[in-house]
Amino acid sequence: MKFSLTLTLKFIICVLSLVFLLYIGSCASAAASAEEYYSIGMAYFELGQFKEAEQWLLRAVTADRTRFASEYNLGRIAFETGRYSDASTHFENILTRDPDNILALKAAAYTRIRMGDLEIAESLYIRVLALVPESSDDGYNYSLVLYALGKYSQSEEVLLTYPFALDDNPDSLLLLARARAGQNKPEAIDDFARWISINDTPNPKVHHEYALALENAGFYALALENFRSSLDLMPSNLHNLEQNQVQFDIARLLFIADPGNPEGISALNLAISQGFDVDNALQILSAEHRISQIQMEEIRMVLIQ
Repeated sequence: MKFSLTLTLKFIICVLSLVFLLYIGSCASAAASAEEYYSIGMAYFELGQFKEAEQWLLRAVTADRTRFASEYNLGRIAFETGRYSDASTHFENILTRDPDNILALKAAAYTRIRMGDLEIAESLYIRVLALVPESSDDGYNYSLVLYALGKYSQSEEVLLTYPFALDDNPDSLLLLARARAGQNKPEAIDDFARWISINDTPNPKVHHEYALALENAGFYALALENFRSSLDLMPSNLHNLEQNQVQFDIARLLFIADPGNPEGISALNLAISQGFDVDNALQILSAEHRISQIQMEEIRMVLIQ
């Protein structure tokens, strides 16, 4: 009830402000001032009426006194309405005139992530952190970009400069685990285990990644346990690429760790029945040096029949 009242009061205040500002604008002898245009635009913005807000801010952006604030909020409107290219243009227009504008730098970097322009986002976050090196949130975003670019070592290095964030932010801990796993570092195992222990909601994808890290380190029994946990955590009616991939990984691990176990063939057949590609399976298993040639012949016979 208290929450609803707060929203109602905010709405009333916004409406009254808008009415007052419109009155001022209508009474102006010539044209309303840029500050009035900006105020009217922001009143509409607070009401979530982005189209009207944009119309007024486009008037205010032409004046020097309200240019930066108007440009920034036009970028926010473009971002909120999914026009990321327009948002990027607005934010980067500010940076051409004010290269160290922190708000514009952060907004431009995040917008570039949404656009998939990761190299540009990387360069922008370098500039952000040069100005506010203590910002763990921006450090996380920068690390995320580095990870997406396959720069796992650099991603890990950035995260480790904010050790307190690893205790307070599970997303940072998970990203650290993934960055270390990307480098085949055994430390990833403890990171994944810690993330799983502090999260109340189990995640099948993380269990799958944890299992792969365990397998890479030679902990086959625990890896198999987590592959199976990943499957158990998936909805029973989910028959998609993720599920058949985990089934295939179970089969592959059984072929490696327990060659005489018939469950390996059963798991492989199940993965194929759920849509895992036969040619892809043969290619992966043939390249696995831990599977003997004799066993591969048996697998081929099962798959090709």
